[in-house]
Amino acid sequence: MKKDKIKVRNIIFLFFTLIAIITISIYSLNNSISENIAELYKPSADSRFSIVDGIKIHYKRKGEGPIILLLHGNGASLQSFEQVGSALNANSFATVILDLPGFGLTGSREDRDYRIQTYTSTIARFMESLEVQRYSVVGNSLGGNIAWNLALEYPNRVDNLVLINATGYPEKSIPLGIRMAQNPVLKLLLKLWTPRWAVERSLRSAVGSNSNIVNESMVDRIHFFANQSGNRIAFIDLANTDQIDRSSYIKNITVPTLVLRSSKIDGQHFARDIENCRELVNTEGGHLLPEEDPNWVASAISEFMKSSGKRSQIRSSVHL
Repeated sequence: MKKDKIKVRNIIFLFFTLIAIITISIYSLNNSISENIAELYKPSADSRFSIVDGIKIHYKRKGEGPIILLLHGNGASLQSFEQVGSALNANSFATVILDLPGFGLTGSREDRDYRIQTYTSTIARFMESLEVQRYSVVGNSLGGNIAWNLALEYPNRVDNLVLINATGYPEKSIPLGIRMAQNPVLKLLLKLWTPRWAVERSLRSAVGSNSNIVNESMVDRIHFFANQSGNRIAFIDLANTDQIDRSSYIKNITVPTLVLRSSKIDGQHFARDIENCRELVNTEGGHLLPEEDPNWVASAISEFMKSSGKRSQIRSSVHL
């Protein structure tokens, strides 16, 4: 009997030792991959930083013309809007693209406050720090949620609003990555490391069935930023933040609005609820339209902005 107990204890010990070895091995591999590509995603020559609410926000500002603020989605970074931004610059618009708090090179908030209202006020103060009083705002997914809240809270600053597969309605399906971060067991593991396979699987589930944008480079980029220690915790904090349902206020948006949505993405009622809203539907794309079809997105934004009755009165100089 005593030998049996010792045998059981040894088996249990070996089991947990094996788990620890596997975890440490994956964690080490995860870090080595990140180090290999770190050079690609360090601040570039056109990177700028502005300290707002104690956060060192990373951004890029380019072009001349009416100013458009571009806000990326959950798990992304400013790179997701760079192709759209370049096309808008070529069409005589200035762009401001940033890494939202909790993502990219901006990193996490010390107060760990990732409520949409907090994002909204921080971004409003960020634009004030750039001395930009009026601008149009474009947002994808989480960025879209922040964008329409900006339009609600600061209608005298936001001239035009573009929502790309924006969140904000409670019935919208929850993406795979967020579901993982909400799982009581998985979120403990995700605090230590984010496996590359999970990043790739999450990305593939987010794009259209015919999309080919999920390649090694894209997975490396998302994986690298996701595994910055502050960003890992921020992603989990955001996923587990009890957001206030403000969807009943969407009907109060008064600024000219364009909705760009993919036909396969649910929880998109902005065109129904915002008066005189325009809507364009992409039948092939998924959740990541700014990267899946940047030319379509940029063209739609440009045409909308040029035809809208309100254009940002303050014009930007190039590469500030």
